[in-house]
Amino acid sequence: MADKPKNPPTPTASPASTVPRETRPWYELPLLAAMPKLIEIRNELRKKNLVDTDEPVLGPTPVPGNLDPKLRNERTNDGTYDDLTHPKMGSAGRRFGRNVPLANAFPDTANLLNPNPRLVSRDLMTRDTFKPATILNLLAASWIQFMVHDWFVHKRSTLDDGIEIPLAPGDDWSDGTMRVPRSIPDAAPPGSTHPPAYVNPNSHWWDASQVYGCDDKTCDSLRSFERGLLSMDPNSLIPLDPDTGIDRTGFSDNWWVGLAMLHTLFALEHNHIAGVLAKANPTWDDERLFGTAKLINSALLAKIHTVEWTPAILPNPVTAMAMHVNWYGVLDNQDLQNVFKFINEDELLGGIVGSKHDHHGAPYSLTEEFVAVYRMHPLIPDDLTFRSIQNGAVLETQPLPAVAGKKTRALLERLSMPDLFYSFGVMHPGAVTLHNYPRHLQNLTRDNGEHFDLAAVDILRDRERGVPRYNQFRRLVHKEPVKSFEELTDNPVWREELRRIYNNDV
Repeated sequence: MADKPKNPPTPTASPASTVPRETRPWYELPLLAAMPKLIEIRNELRKKNLVDTDEPVLGPTPVPGNLDPKLRNERTNDGTYDDLTHPKMGSAGRRFGRNVPLANAFPDTANLLNPNPRLVSRDLMTRDTFKPATILNLLAASWIQFMVHDWFVHKRSTLDDGIEIPLAPGDDWSDGTMRVPRSIPDAAPPGSTHPPAYVNPNSHWWDASQVYGCDDKTCDSLRSFERGLLSMDPNSLIPLDPDTGIDRTGFSDNWWVGLAMLHTLFALEHNHIAGVLAKANPTWDDERLFGTAKLINSALLAKIHTVEWTPAILPNPVTAMAMHVNWYGVLDNQDLQNVFKFINEDELLGGIVGSKHDHHGAPYSLTEEFVAVYRMHPLIPDDLTFRSIQNGAVLETQPLPAVAGKKTRALLERLSMPDLFYSFGVMHPGAVTLHNYPRHLQNLTRDNGEHFDLAAVDILRDRERGVPRYNQFRRLVHKEPVKSFEELTDNPVWREELRRIYNNDV
């Protein structure tokens, strides 16, 4: 799936435009004009929009002369020592950074519920009819949730200490109130002038922690401790955790069949890699086989996301070329890179992989704004049709709740993995647009009994964590603010809905 393409994507001609070239956005420019523009945008964002939230700020430390070789050659489970001079940077338990100045990252508590997140959910987001994203299959939706589970999670309060979202007269919510847990901020040192900052219990790195876990205890519970392998059951499924009724894996929140498929696939991929390594290196012990297979599996996930998922969900020839260059470099010539080592150290010439690391003025972390833009729940359909890979015949159709949480395992045991992957390959996800939020997620009951409207929670979380509102966000990432509701949508009905809910204030 991640084999290197023989040739980079071929650009297509850009449509004619009456806008002067120098003012047109990058995605409307011809390829050779768009690429320098993208580099310019990236450089400006690196310079102005990487903001550290740590208190005190992490500083570099000397690398010990007697450093354990494993720390140089493998990844730790908690993400420490990915940068040997900043051992704690990006590790589990470090704060999320920001992509906006700290002065603009304070939550507007007075307007936390304005407009009401439940009103936004019901009147703007409710799926009237399923709007498919026909450029993608459903694996793209599973994939991004699988990636997000590796990247970030926030600590939450109890419901008793939660936030109550008011219900308007006539709201059909079945409970008397809607209450959701708060995000728990990190403790601030005395005299801090920073806005609230939040700790990421996951490691911030791209290290497949959703498969392996973010601590030694979790990772050890998943291993067989033989030949570098992860434990699998006799049916090549991940062993079931009897306490949760869900697959025993690195991170299993919000579990459903789409996640179960990918967790199973990459657990099996790990074991395949370990087998290849063992055959090529018969003297390696279990520990070295496991650590090296984990390192390779993590890189494979990063490569698939970079050169396959991103160009698929953003199908623009400029984006496709940009992601190809991001991974392989402009030269894209391994023979040259083997001879001229300086090419490897230049991310533009040789690609980011293997290039000289540069944190661009701020210790590495994921950011609250990064979390915000990965809210893609409209990708999920409300109903799934499963088909036979042999002839395409319908095997069964199930609503989303029937293939989620503890009910997931029964489906995995009824249907084969080839049938499941084929089914996801021929189903479309939903388009990320208004009026296309999964109805089951607007009325979601978790296995632990929590009941809430996830669309309303999505709106609330960004406000609670100080993510700027839309137009201010645009200004702070150096884009022109929108000046009218007409700029937001061509749909006249949606325009009036936006105008009404946002009190005619764009």
